[in-house]
Amino acid sequence: MPRKRGDGSIIQRRDGLWQVSLQVSGTRRTAYAKSEREARAKLRALQQQVATDGALPTPGKRTVGDLIDAWLTSAPDLKPTTVARHRYFFNAYARAALGNVRLERVTPDRLQRLYASLTPSVAERVHRILHRAFAVAVLWRWLASNPCDRVLKPAYQPQRRELWTHDELQTFLEGTAGHWLQPLWLLLLGTGRRLGEALALTWNDVGLGVAVTVNGTLQRLDGAPVVTTPKTPSSARTVIVPSEVTAALQRQKTQQDAWREAAGWQDAGFVFTGQTGQPLHGSTVAHALKRECARLGLPAVTPHGLRHLHASLLLHEGVPVTAVSARLGHANPQVTMSIYAHALAGQDAQAAQAIGRALAPAVPVENDPVDSSVRAVPPRS
Repeated sequence: MPRKRGDGSIIQRRDGLWQVSLQVSGTRRTAYAKSEREARAKLRALQQQVATDGALPTPGKRTVGDLIDAWLTSAPDLKPTTVARHRYFFNAYARAALGNVRLERVTPDRLQRLYASLTPSVAERVHRILHRAFAVAVLWRWLASNPCDRVLKPAYQPQRRELWTHDELQTFLEGTAGHWLQPLWLLLLGTGRRLGEALALTWNDVGLGVAVTVNGTLQRLDGAPVVTTPKTPSSARTVIVPSEVTAALQRQKTQQDAWREAAGWQDAGFVFTGQTGQPLHGSTVAHALKRECARLGLPAVTPHGLRHLHASLLLHEGVPVTAVSARLGHANPQVTMSIYAHALAGQDAQAAQAIGRALAPAVPVENDPVDSSVRAVPPRS
């Protein structure tokens, strides 16, 4: 039966590769696959693009490196710091393997081999970057389909770190009482802020000593401090603080006033700074926290771990997930539940006890005669 125009063709070459060809309006596109099944998927993708756009993709001689560079140079929806991170991860972990590969020759098995050569966490990050880049290539008609859609997504499960017990938390609070960074650590513990959000806090964001507002996040771009918009729309929030955090903020104000008396003070309005007013490095905070944990004989914790501890403590106290989610600035409560499922697990026993109390009779009745009309089990038929 003769092929119709636009049907395309699939043949297996002598070297074992499957060749896909489709010609539309005098323009021919050819793609290659390792299996007949993959070849048919590529042909369907070409046909779908013709049906949608009326034209075939035009990859030309563009490589994966060309795509990444073009996308990251003109991505209006990405923050400069995000662009820098994406570029770093691609250059460090994927450019050597994919940078010079033509777009139409990127196959799922090539991507799978790349992921297998990386650690699970890095592979998951590289996959997300490539998936987004190839989606842009499809949008630009450089590709007919996204090769990342046909790979086994790297399985990375973040290792859940053990959090401090109540006694360990008290040891930390008492042992760091005189440390110059304790007000910052208390803010992280008392509000669940991300470290970048805390470092971007200005005195204008502190409202009447009972609430603090998240208006930005402090990051480093080529070594220079940059305050960007919050991570997500829900990250912009106002959080009521406990009295302990209010007192810590007051101590920080007093400490900063003393520093201001020294020469060379550069006032940028930040709440947490070095002794000359300069914005803090996140690494400075993390290293100091690690040293204090070692000095006090406590399990090491990161600044982000203090955010996790904040959320877990609230959930263990029975605070609704919706309230914890809003406090953390998560996009929705499902995000909170997926991260803190371990903390929510203990609430199942509380739920069982609560429903037990509801089902129990108000006044226990002893020797209550059994009503013959009510059976514990259905009668046999």
